[in-house]
Amino acid sequence: MTARELESNATELVAASPVPVLISARSDVVLASGAAGVNLPERDISVRDARTLLGQRLIGRSVHSLQSALEAERDGADFVIFGPVWASESHKGAQPAGVETLAAVARAVGIPVIAIGGVNKDRIAECAAAGAAGYAAIRLFQ
Repeated sequence: MTARELESNATELVAASPVPVLISARSDVVLASGAAGVNLPERDISVRDARTLLGQRLIGRSVHSLQSALEAERDGADFVIFGPVWASESHKGAQPAGVETLAAVARAVGIPVIAIGGVNKDRIAECAAAGAAGYAAIRLFQ
């Protein structure tokens, strides 16, 4: 998909959505489409640079460790997406962190933690019990 197609699709989604839309990794598309914010991969631009570009829009950071979550919070992220908590088809080969590590991250930071990776209907309650503010999934919604 070209950048123009992505921006066009995002603009349509933002206009039609009754909830805030976050764009993955593309601060430029956030600005062009009027989206509510961005989620940055762990090895993307810094949260501080994204904040300079996006102002008060939501900025999240995908993280895979407690240290990265603490750094994201320190740098001004509004939330973190932590995982993979369990083995995941979309992240084959990635070592699952486990629900205990999810709980440690949720206790350690003062911003919302979203669980990702291997989340299914049977694991939603475990995410909440660990202190996650929510969860993200792909297969759960297919």
